[in-house]
Amino acid sequence: MSSGKFSPSRRTILMATAAAVPIASIPLVRQAHADGLENVQLSQYQPVFFSAPEWQFILAACDRLIPAEGRGPGALETNVPVFIDQQLHNGLGDDVYMDGPHPENPAPTLGFQGTLTPQQNYRAGIKLSQQHARQKYGKPFEQLADADKDALLTALQKNEISFAELGEPALKASSFFNQLLGDAKNGYLADPMYGGNKDMKAWVAIGFPGARAAYTEWVDTHNVKYPLGPVSVSGKRA
Repeated sequence: MSSGKFSPSRRTILMATAAAVPIASIPLVRQAHADGLENVQLSQYQPVFFSAPEWQFILAACDRLIPAEGRGPGALETNVPVFIDQQLHNGLGDDVYMDGPHPENPAPTLGFQGTLTPQQNYRAGIKLSQQHARQKYGKPFEQLADADKDALLTALQKNEISFAELGEPALKASSFFNQLLGDAKNGYLADPMYGGNKDMKAWVAIGFPGARAAYTEWVDTHNVKYPLGPVSVSGKRA
């Protein structure tokens, strides 16, 4: 995730992800039990799952995963951290099968094989990532330069940081990174009712029409840009 390799292509990757996955089919979205999530201001939001120090890490990490550069808005502009906080608070992972056996090196086709819930994953992953940041850079993740933040996230992604050596053998660095990246993508592209994608900015950027009721007149129309902006499930228009 170096700034030279990852940053310029991030927007392209996210756009391709959005085009390939129907928004309604995002598997990890759960109904948030809070009012006014579509209108919340990130600067005024009080996290309900993350502690204050954890929240600073999440803000900084999301900002590097989906930065406000190039085409489209960034994670902080679209309230991605709010989405993640709400999902964890409202039981993300409650329906995931957690019983064993848990092979040490499972095949990718087996899917999720961890022993930690998403909530435990975040608590441990943030703690150990911050521990590594302080050991290597002498300061917490959120205080690092962007290049150092990207280097640390890349190390997590590639399992170059050993969580076992830091005291948590049940969690791999890549598992934490993949959870965080996947949830950030979901928050970026989900309906605003879940806290992310504020003002449908991500949908506007990719030309996604949202929850419009019918497209019958457009079924046979090709090579013409859809002229109407997105609509959220609540009926708001961008």
